[in-house]
Formats: sequence, C-alpha cells, structure tokens
Amino acid sequence: MKLESVCGYVLALIAAPILLGVINRVKAFFAGRRGPPVLQAYHDLFKLLRKSAVYSGATGYVFKAGPLVGLAAVMLALTFMPFGGIGSIFSFNGDFLLVAYLLGVMRFGTVLAALDTGSSFEGMGASREVQFAALAEPALLLGMAVIIRMTGQLALADGLQSFSFGLTAASSPIIILLLMAWFIVFLVENARIPFDDPNTHLELTMIHEVMALDHGGPDLAFILYGAALKMWLIGALLVNLLIPAHTGNPLLDLGMFGAGMLLLAAAVGIIESTKARLRLLRAPQLLIAACAFSILALVLVLR
Repeated sequence: MKLESVCGYVLALIAAPILLGVINRVKAFFAGRRGPPVLQAYHDLFKLLRKSAVYSGATGYVFKAGPLVGLAAVMLALTFMPFGGIGSIFSFNGDFLLVAYLLGVMRFGTVLAALDTGSSFEGMGASREVQFAALAEPALLLGMAVIIRMTGQLALADGLQSFSFGLTAASSPIIILLLMAWFIVFLVENARIPFDDPNTHLELTMIHEVMALDHGGPDLAFILYGAALKMWLIGALLVNLLIPAHTGNPLLDLGMFGAGMLLLAAAVGIIESTKARLRLLRAPQLLIAACAFSILALVLVLR
C-alpha cells in the first residue's frame, strides 16, 4: 500500500461533495441566478449529522442499516479505483467484478430500506431504480471487458493505468464508444437528468430521491454522502479514460485528474440546464443504446 494511493483515496473522500456544488453552480449560471455556494453540500451534510434520526414504528433494523451498508460498500469500492496517475489502495485480478458488485450492494441496501417503510411511493422508486440498474450494469461490465481486452490487465487499476494518449488516439473509435456508454451509465447511476431530476419533489416522478424520503438526520447524511462518493467513483472511470496522463509526478497527475472531474461535473450541469427529463418509457431505450455502444466497442476490440 503506497502513501500516495492513501492520499488519493482520502482526497476523494473529502472532495466528492464538491461535484454537486459545481453542478448546481453551473445550473444557476445558465438560469441567470447566483446559486448556492460550491461548498453548500458540506454545510448540508454537517447540518444533518448534528440532528437526530426519527424512525417510524413501521420500520425495522433493515431501514436503519440501509444507509450504513450503502456508504460502507461505496467506500470499499473506492479503494480499488485509481485516480489519474495515482494507483489504487487495493488491487487484484478480477477486482472490477467486486467493484460492480459493491455498487450493487449499495443499491440493494437502499432499495431494501425503502421497501421496509411499506410506502407505496418508495416501493415505486425502488422498482424503477432496479429496472434501470438491470440495463446499466451490462453496459458497465461490458465496458470493463473492453478495457481488459485492450490492455491485457485483469485488475481495474492496472487496466485503467495502462492507457496512454498514444493508445487512446490509436483506438479512438473504441474509446469514444466506451465513453458514450459509460457517460450514460454515469447519468443514470447518479440519478441525473435525463433519467431523474434530483431537485424534483413530486413523488410520482421521483426515482432515487423518493427512496430517501423517510430518512432524516445522520441516515440522510450517509445517503447523500454515499451518492456523492458514487458519483466520484463512476466519474473516475470516465476521467481515467479521457485524460490518461501518467507523468510520474503525483501532484501533477492528481491535479489533472481533479480538473477532469470538475469538467465532468460542469458538463453534467450544462446537460441539466439545456435538456429536459426523458419520459419514463424512453429512459430504458437510452440505456439499451448504452449497452449497444459497449457491445460494439467489444466487437471492435475482438476483431
């Protein structure tokens, strides 16, 4: 375990909520508003942590354990993710499957907690969340298979760090297809427009946010912070492919990676400012397109 890998991991834990602040500032800019501060997410998290949780008599231990399970799963998944030229804390052959399953465990905990409330609205959100995940996960895993085939590395960190600007330029059609597929996965997994609207308060149209309606205090803080870490994790997959800079200077590599993450957040803000949310029946079609992009990239790399 290298010290720079631990520093990269700690930086991810600290910086992840900034992505939400950047997205909100970009959306405010396009709307002609001043918008909340970039660090507003930190204020919200600390405010929630200072409150006490209130539990309904209809809920059980599953409801209480859901936020903790989700946060623990995504924090463990982050230990396998490289950040630019900074390697991951842990790595072994086939660890990409563990990362995908840990994201599944995170979703499983949130869905079970939502179902434990017995609320029809939360059950509806859980159903939609699982439906979208069933289409997003194949696109994510097929994309990882493309990376394994291109680099010959079975470990996620080794595979992502084997990319260079030369390899990316030589395989640009495959990389473009992979980026398109993973960007769609990034939007749906983080409940962003066009799949979901994190700012909506209409239960009938909510997907991810409706599952957290009955959570409050520290439990809601764990859910929001876990969602920010998940955004950082999946965003890191995109940035590692888009900016494969490995100069050997940890500070420079980490700086370029951080700039890439901020640009990704700004891109999400622009999309949410200029695009409308898809009709619910149209969302699976876009996810199937993401699977098609990943399959086409795999076919190209296998030929």
